[in-house]
Amino acid sequence: MTAAIDARERLAQVDALRGFALFGILVVNIGVFSSPFYGAGVPDPVYSRPLDLTVNWLIAWLFETKFYLLFSFLFGYSFTLQMAAAERSQAAFAPRFLRRLAGLAALGLAHAVLFYQGDILVTYALLGLALLLCRRMDPRRALRGALWLIVLAASIWAILGALSFLEPVQAGYAAQYKADALASIEAYRGTIGSTIAQHIKELTETIWFMVLFVQGPFVLAMFLAGYALGRRNALADPWRHPRALWLLCALGLLPGLAGSAVYATTSLPWVGAAWELPGLAADLLTAPLLSMSYAAAFLLALRTRAGGRAGAWLAPAGRMALTNYLMQSVVCAFLFTGWGLRLFASVSPLAAFCIAVAIFAAQLPLSAWWLRSHAYGPVEWFLRALTIGAWPAWRRAQAD
Repeated sequence: MTAAIDARERLAQVDALRGFALFGILVVNIGVFSSPFYGAGVPDPVYSRPLDLTVNWLIAWLFETKFYLLFSFLFGYSFTLQMAAAERSQAAFAPRFLRRLAGLAALGLAHAVLFYQGDILVTYALLGLALLLCRRMDPRRALRGALWLIVLAASIWAILGALSFLEPVQAGYAAQYKADALASIEAYRGTIGSTIAQHIKELTETIWFMVLFVQGPFVLAMFLAGYALGRRNALADPWRHPRALWLLCALGLLPGLAGSAVYATTSLPWVGAAWELPGLAADLLTAPLLSMSYAAAFLLALRTRAGGRAGAWLAPAGRMALTNYLMQSVVCAFLFTGWGLRLFASVSPLAAFCIAVAIFAAQLPLSAWWLRSHAYGPVEWFLRALTIGAWPAWRRAQAD
């Protein structure tokens, strides 16, 4: 393995990139928090104006399925830094990482049941076991494995999409979905108990399938891609080879935007449910390209004055990304469900987007304020304690 940077010398560009991904994840997740019709292909009877459809189309085009891939890539990259840290401290890496995964699984399960049924931490914990088994894999082989996973999984969904034309969508699908949506509105506008019960219902009926069989293969693929680049220390000084960044932008941007445009368009209510799976397959195949283009463009932008300032704002949020991810769900649960204001199904897509921007804008200075005097974010501190089996420094003065 190539020499890894000291864990005490954090890569500001990686933290900034993680903060950027965190914002994109929030933009997507708040749609699930605010509407029972989000991404359903069934028209929302209240918010179906041209403006509402346009906002949903733009979010599907530019945000959906892109930023969790970027976050997954960074998870794989950080995995190699954790390996290097364990090696420097002469600690056995596998027990450390297994404790970390156990902590992620526990946090994710509580998160999914209490606040957000679309949690991805449990998926990270499960697929992290596969990443652990690959920790001695050659980087080139890991990249090939990632590519094969993406192509194979997207091909399977493409075949299922083709078959969907042979078997018409069941009659009454839209009516049944609307009935389920009304039931979810009643649950989320009810009590904390009804909110939790609805989370469990959705988790056991549909969410587990989507997370494992739609997101899962692509999460693992991006884990492997991040691992491969982490083994090469590619993000320690990504501007050393600017042509590689420009090449990533050039190769990924157009096909990525085209595939996402197909996906966004086929999810419009009037297109028809039979087109949803082919649209999803096109997006799943090209979304990793667009995610990597986003990352490359972001890194190039960091070299500009405005981009550098934005990166300095984003880096603290990225350093405590797990805390911020969970807090986003807590705030959204308070706004939209029985945990608080019960605004579920009563906020337009544009308003939901603006709320996401406001939440993230508040997290930026709060993250910077917290890290001025603390070594880690609160949840990161807990997870690190579990990982190393000792109490890490809490205040920054103790860590320096």
